[in-house]
Order: sequence, then structure tokens, then C-alpha cells
Amino acid sequence: MEKLNMKQIMSLTLTLFAIFFGAGNMIFPPAMGQVAGEHYLQALAGFILTDAGIALLGMIAVVLVGNKIMDLGDLVSRRFSLILSVTVYLLIGPLFALPRAGSVSYELAVRPYVPEDYGWLASLLVTAVFFSLTYYLSRNPSKVVDIIGKYMTPVLIISIVLLYLACLFLDKSQHALQYGPIQEAQGEYQDIAFFKGMIEGYNALDGPAGPVFAIIIINAVTGFQVKERKHVVKYTVISGIGAVVILSGIYYMLTYIGATTHTVFENGGVLLHEVASDLLGPAGGLVLGASVFLACMTTSIGLTTSFADYFHELCPSVSYRKITAMVCLFSFAVSNVGLSYLIAVSQPVLMIIYPVLIVLILLSFFRKWIGEKKMVYILSMAAAFVPAFLNAMDNIGMTFGILTEYARKLPFYQLHLGWIVPAVCGAVAGLCFTKKNRAR
Repeated sequence: MEKLNMKQIMSLTLTLFAIFFGAGNMIFPPAMGQVAGEHYLQALAGFILTDAGIALLGMIAVVLVGNKIMDLGDLVSRRFSLILSVTVYLLIGPLFALPRAGSVSYELAVRPYVPEDYGWLASLLVTAVFFSLTYYLSRNPSKVVDIIGKYMTPVLIISIVLLYLACLFLDKSQHALQYGPIQEAQGEYQDIAFFKGMIEGYNALDGPAGPVFAIIIINAVTGFQVKERKHVVKYTVISGIGAVVILSGIYYMLTYIGATTHTVFENGGVLLHEVASDLLGPAGGLVLGASVFLACMTTSIGLTTSFADYFHELCPSVSYRKITAMVCLFSFAVSNVGLSYLIAVSQPVLMIIYPVLIVLILLSFFRKWIGEKKMVYILSMAAAFVPAFLNAMDNIGMTFGILTEYARKLPFYQLHLGWIVPAVCGAVAGLCFTKKNRAR
């Protein structure tokens, strides 16, 4: 019987956790907690749902239909599968996730120690070193990632736990930063904290990464000589749930740190470093910064190699090394626009893409009943895309006249979920369309 022991399951669980715990997972929860205030738990629940929750569902969806994200896209068509895969790899690669890894490394590890006038120069130097190391180490990534993941991820987790305990128990009245009871929620967190937290969960980018990284956990499970598909699915689900539990615990601590810190900061990265230096002393800030730098380096190597492997397979005429070099150079340039700007630009894009991905993932669980009715996927995703696009643009102050007015009348639009009803209607229309064609 193909059965894993507890040690093997824990190994899979920690592997998944290490894969997903990167730059975005560090910076968004504390920033969210500070703004969500008294509603931080509701916001946290929404964040976990669209971050770890969608990532887990995405992995399960892939393992149920095949081994990789293209197998998920093939439920619609080979062309759509290519578009989906390229889009997701760009999102978790040079467009957002990779530049953010470099930017967060600078923000937490170096920026606090550099005079403001020289910040731009320090950013260029640090990110140049960061992506040069990424390029160099991506040639033989497995050993480096294993070493950093084995030793530095626990150090990072311990740093966060110590910081949380300091926020919980230390007398903070004489410290430079202002702390205190959790304050009132601000902005949309006053009324729709859970749903606003869901939008923040998009930013961590684990949702699109889940289907991509499914192949890693599948290979890890089969590496333990588990071959039967139902057992591969079983241990993917078990280890996935374990990783979600660990991630949720870390998110809670980071969100609580933000919620009890009254001094306002530009972003969650700066907040974390300043709180660590204030409560744990200069050494605390240094250890946290160094741990984050190395954790981001692990993420950067993993994302770069995944991206280069995929595009080298797609375009064999372009060498793996050349793709790696182009990715690192592009990410270096983008990372220097600043962390806050990167966050601001990425959110509307993710508000458009996430609903389409969520619809595909959820429908994949019903593929047994949908069968070859591809119009169900097509019409449902198209119907989700339009209101999601209008909502994202509306969110940044860009409207499209009567189209935006109609979109605002959709159920749940103000909760940023106006795409749900159209998506359901699209799925129903797809079923009806297929039945009508068959009747002919």
C-alpha cells in the first residue's frame, strides 16, 4: 500500500510552505492590519481565502486533471492553455513577483541604513547584486535553495514569532514608535473588511503560483514512490492543508503586528523592519533584514528557473541561460521603480486576472459533468472578465461611461465581486448553447 509516514508528510508540508512564503507574504499582512484595525481578523480571513485558499485549490485542480498548469488550460483549448500559462508565468516572473522580491530585499535589509539622499543609488546597487546572484545561482539552483530554505526559512519564522511575542508582551510605552490598542478601521475596511482582505490576498500572487507549482509537489510525492493518482491527490491535499495552516498562523502574527502599530509607514516592508529594530534592537532589524534577503533570494531563484525552463521549452532556439539573463535584467530595471509603486500598479491587473483564474479552477472540479462542453468554460470566464475589468478600472478612477454604470448595478459589485453572477450566468449559457447545438 502506498502510504507516507508523518515525517514524509511534514517534509511535503514544509516544502509547500517554503515555496509559497516569499516577499508578498511578508509585506501585505502588516500593512493590511494597520489599516483594517479592529476588523483585522475579518480582513485576515479574506486574505487567507484568496491567497493560500486559491493556491491550494489551484494545485488540487492541476493534480486532478494532470501534472502542470497547461493541463488545466487544456480543458478549454490548447491556444487558451498557452495564453493562460504565459500570462501566469509573466505575473509570477518578471512583471511583478520577481521585481518585488528584489525591491523587498532592499526595503527591509538595506534601505533603513542608507541616507535618504543616496537611496536611489543604494537601490540600484542592492538590486544589481540581488539579480546578479539570482542569475549566477540559477545555473545550479537546487543545492543553494535547499541550503537557504533549510536554515534561513526557520530563522525568518523565528524572527516573526519573536516580533509577535514582543508586540504582545513587551512594555512599549518608552519606545520610539507608537503602539497601543487596536484602532478603528479605515476606508473600506470599516464596512467590507473581509472582502477588502480578499483583494489584498490577490497581491501576494500565490493564487496564480499554485497551479504552476503543482508539478513540484507532484514530483515530491512521486519521489516517495507514490504512483497511484488517487494517492498523489490525497497527499497533495493533506500537505496543502498543512501548509495553509502554517501560512495562516504566520499571517495572523504579521497582521496583528500591523494592527497594534500606530506609527504609519509607507508600506508593510518598512513597517516590519522599523518595528523589529524598535522592539528587538538593531540586531533584530539586521537578522530580520538578512533573513528576508535570503528568503527572497530563494524565491527569486525558484521563479527565475521555473520561468526560464518554461520559455526554453516553448522556444528551444533561445537558450536557458539567455532567458535567465533577460529575466534578471528586466526584473532589475522594474524593481527600481519602488515597492509602493509596484504594489499600486499590480493590484488592478490582479483584480482582472484573478476572477478568470478562479472561475477556471472552480469549474475544473465539475469537469466530470461538463465533459466536452467547452463553451461552459469560455462563456463563464468571458462573463467574469468584463465586470472584473470594469471594477478594476473603476477602482483606479477610470470609467467607461454606460458600461461602468451598468456594472455598478451588478450584485456584489461594491464588494469587488461583481463578476460572480455573470460568471454563473455564463456557465449556464454555455450549457444551454451546447444542448441547443446537439439538438440540431
